[in-house]
Amino acid sequence: MTDPQETILGFDPGKDKCGVAVMDGDRALLYHQVLPTAQVIAQISNLCPQYNVTRIVMGDQTTSKQWQQQLIAAFPALPISLVDERYSSLEARDRYWQMYPPNFLTSLIPQGMRQPPRPIDDLVAIILIERYLAKSSQDNP
Repeated sequence: MTDPQETILGFDPGKDKCGVAVMDGDRALLYHQVLPTAQVIAQISNLCPQYNVTRIVMGDQTTSKQWQQQLIAAFPALPISLVDERYSSLEARDRYWQMYPPNFLTSLIPQGMRQPPRPIDDLVAIILIERYLAKSSQDNP
């Protein structure tokens, strides 16, 4: 079982932009944003004390090794957990339409063919947190 006091920062690493999300132990979404890479460390520095972040969860694919080193250097006290991010972008695209239902004209396009009108890296970060929480609850029933 995950700690209800745990507040997790999800991080979808990228080269040009990154997704960041914060979720508490009750799975309440507190924050989500797509950020240019140049702003990521500064924004995480603001979010950690604001939401009392206790762990960083990040994707294990694109640029994750470089970002993991930067995050360890910037936040040495925070544990970092890597999560399998395969297919998370497809899942995030579906999640976008759940969170922001399409207007009438857009709804006529089959969901699999719709492209969200903005980057969805923040939604990937949410999915990474959910995957971490699901795995943690399986590991500790």
